[in-house]
Amino acid sequence: MGKGGGCVPSKKKLPSYVEGAARRRGSTTTITNNAPVSADEETHETPTVVVNFVNTQSVTATLKVFIVFYSMYGHVERLAKWVKKGVDGVEGVEALLYRVPETLPEDVLEHMNAPPKDPEVPEINAAELAEADGVLFGFPTRYGCMAAQMKAFFDSTGQLWKERTLAGKPAGFFVSTGTQGGGQETTAWTAITQLAHHGMLFVPIGYTFGAGMFKMDSIRGGSPYGAGVYAGDGTREPTETELALAEHQGKYMAGVVKRLSQA
Repeated sequence: MGKGGGCVPSKKKLPSYVEGAARRRGSTTTITNNAPVSADEETHETPTVVVNFVNTQSVTATLKVFIVFYSMYGHVERLAKWVKKGVDGVEGVEALLYRVPETLPEDVLEHMNAPPKDPEVPEINAAELAEADGVLFGFPTRYGCMAAQMKAFFDSTGQLWKERTLAGKPAGFFVSTGTQGGGQETTAWTAITQLAHHGMLFVPIGYTFGAGMFKMDSIRGGSPYGAGVYAGDGTREPTETELALAEHQGKYMAGVVKRLSQA
C-alpha cells in the first residue's frame, strides 16, 4: 500500500439485478454510499448501496379512454360527448372521441335522411385501439344487437385478437334504441361476446348512478349494462337524466382505469 495508507473505493457498477429493475420500471436511480472507509479495508469489499427508485412515467403519464361509437342520427354521438365530459372530469384521465367507418354509401344515407358526420370527430382504425387504457363503445341497436357498422369494426380487429393486444383492457357499452322494448339491455349483453374473445374486461355501471336508476316519473334509457337513450322516430332528444347517466358512466370508467393502472 502506498503512502497515505487508506484505500479509496472505486465507483462501483450497480448489481445487474438492480440495473434490470431500473430499466423495467423506466426509473431514475440514486446511489448513496454511506459506509465509512478504514485503512484496513480490502479494496474488493463492496460499499453499502441504497437505491431509490422514482417512476417518473407513472407520475407524468395521462391515461387514455377511447370513446368509439357509431351514430346514424346523432343520438349515440350526443351520449358519447357526455361520456367524454365524465371521463375528462377525472384527474389524470383523458377521453378521445372516435367514430367507426361508415359502411353504407352516401346515396343510401341521403334516402334515410341521415345527417352528415361531424368532421371534427376522426375515424378510427382497429390498430389504434392498442393505445387505449380503456374503451367505451357506443352504438344503436339493430334487432336487439349492435349495428352492422360497429360489428364490421369489431370484425376488423382480427390482428389484435391474434396478438392478444387488447387482453386485460377494461371496456363498456352505451346504446340507443328506438323503443322501450328495443334492446337497451340485450344490445349491450350480446356485445359482450366481442370483449370475451379479446380477453377484455367488461365494466358495467350496475346501479352506481344511485337514485337516478330508480326514477319512474319519466321515460329514460340506460340500464345496469351502461348508459342509453331512446331515439323514438329519430326526432326525440336525450333527456337530462339520460345525459347525466352517460356522464356518470364516463366518470365511473375513468375511475376503474385509474385503479387498474395502479395495481
